[in-house]
Amino acid sequence: MPHYLMPDQESLYVRQIGTGEPVLILSGLGMSSWQWLPFILPSLKSRSFIIPDFRGFGGSRHCKIPSALNAIDSHWQDIHALLQQLNIGEIDVIGYSMGATTTMHGLKYGQFNQYIKRYLHIDQSAKIKNDESWHFGLLGEQQQQLLQLMLKISGLVEPYQHYSSIANLPKDIQIQLLNLWLEFMQLQNPHSPLTALLGKLPLNKVQSHLMPLQSLQYILWYLHTYLEHDEDYRDAIASLDKPTHFIIGKQSSLYGYHGQLEIAQQLDDATIHLMDKSGHVPLMSEPVKFGKILNEFLRAS
Repeated sequence: MPHYLMPDQESLYVRQIGTGEPVLILSGLGMSSWQWLPFILPSLKSRSFIIPDFRGFGGSRHCKIPSALNAIDSHWQDIHALLQQLNIGEIDVIGYSMGATTTMHGLKYGQFNQYIKRYLHIDQSAKIKNDESWHFGLLGEQQQQLLQLMLKISGLVEPYQHYSSIANLPKDIQIQLLNLWLEFMQLQNPHSPLTALLGKLPLNKVQSHLMPLQSLQYILWYLHTYLEHDEDYRDAIASLDKPTHFIIGKQSSLYGYHGQLEIAQQLDDATIHLMDKSGHVPLMSEPVKFGKILNEFLRAS
């Protein structure tokens, strides 16, 4: 059954593959479920995987945006509805980036702890916004610069949100959006191969198709979610009383590794995997090492 009906009657695509004890994988922003396949391949004969595509991506790209919910609230509501329909007990959970934020949101507001058997947390801060007590949020010391850039993108797109996608925008607006997105990429991940590639490509439809989202309404939904998101999940994740593994990119500029370490070291049963050569995307920076750690986690169940 690849689609599951959500509380608002939208059909969420859920990839289910493999045999054996189930694992729930919650992906990062911009990911589709198929991108996990190379990493879980060694465990397909011993584990069954449940990998939903979040709204806006992959098989769920046509789901309507729920009214009055931000993206994180909506994702948790969808995951909770999925777990109830699957009718399974405790399950191993893997959460990466936005998927990890969804996990922490569920821990804080939805008693997700009752469903989790073991947890693998991949490169995400327990608090996205900085304040006097926390300096390890989104892009650290450059956070205000990033938020201002996100506001610029939002302000540019909002008058055109009735258009279906980037491709339908007036040419001059399309070029402005692509320039802002390139600036966004250069700020958050200046050394990535994708950023270098984007900087060399002409501002045309080829480059626009490399953006993780094509729907203008979804772009605005996710931008507003991160601009307005002020949740503090430090206590929620630190109180998780299940075996927990952390994969942390030591070179991550998006979420500084010292903050992630600070949280991981508060758990009673935590195993820390530092990825020395990785930033926020260890799946691309160190795919072999990442796959080895992932499958060791899966075999240890």
